[in-house]
Amino acid sequence: MAKITLLDGGMGQELVARSGDEPTPLWATRVMMDHPGMVRAIHEDYFAAGATVATTNTYAIHHDRLERVDLDPMFHALHLRALAEAHEARGGRAVRIAGSIGPLKASYRPDLAEPVEVAAPKYAEIAAILGPHVDMILCETMASIAMAEAVAKGAQAAGKPVWLSVSVDDHDGLKLRSGEPVADLAAVVARYPVAAVLANCSVPEAMAAALGELRGLGLPFGAYANGFTHISGNFLKDAPTVRELTHRHDLTPEKYADFAMAWVGMGATIVGGCCEVGPAHIRHLAARLTAAGHQIV
Repeated sequence: MAKITLLDGGMGQELVARSGDEPTPLWATRVMMDHPGMVRAIHEDYFAAGATVATTNTYAIHHDRLERVDLDPMFHALHLRALAEAHEARGGRAVRIAGSIGPLKASYRPDLAEPVEVAAPKYAEIAAILGPHVDMILCETMASIAMAEAVAKGAQAAGKPVWLSVSVDDHDGLKLRSGEPVADLAAVVARYPVAAVLANCSVPEAMAAALGELRGLGLPFGAYANGFTHISGNFLKDAPTVRELTHRHDLTPEKYADFAMAWVGMGATIVGGCCEVGPAHIRHLAARLTAAGHQIV
């Protein structure tokens, strides 16, 4: 049986649901500011469910997001606050903390990608803040080869292992959201040190095809899918809110675990959940992994 790293689930959607606040384009960042301690509580719930990695609530803390609402002076402080909440939740547990770096400008928007030489220093600034406080950098939801290259390059500034995760087409997991083949990531991982490759924030039905391609890169690989019905056209407009996304009602913890166990069957050693996949899903997945004889590490 395999040693499996069990990631946590979604943070932003959990924050919005628990706070009851009206979603804003700042996503989880705004909720974190208005409800101190809620991020820590969610990390604690995922640890209690069996997750062995806490993903910091830093995905959307970018200058371009904060500048829109005159909060850019808090850029550094917000990263440190998110890091503190993850460490407070970890306590004395033998678990790891992954420093999350999400895409610049917007998710699922490869059309907004900046040239590598422009974007990489922006990612490097975040990686340098996160690096001393995390066990690895988790570059999430990259939607094109250019985005993946820029973040893989910039994340090296952390001095920690870099996990590179991409978002794939919900209808064809062989392709990134840009339409480029997932297999083209081979050039990125050949050029920059990457410790693991993953697919995330796409429907679970698309992940098997994506993993088939990631498996060929010769690195540890895995997946953590979302629980959205699809990515709507309205969400692909400027400064959207999560109100534009619809969660699916059929993705029970049992059904999600079925998907994840199939990924493990393909050789994936890193699994977890993304948006709309919560502590109940992770708890059920942990139980299934253990029952199957796998060791959660």
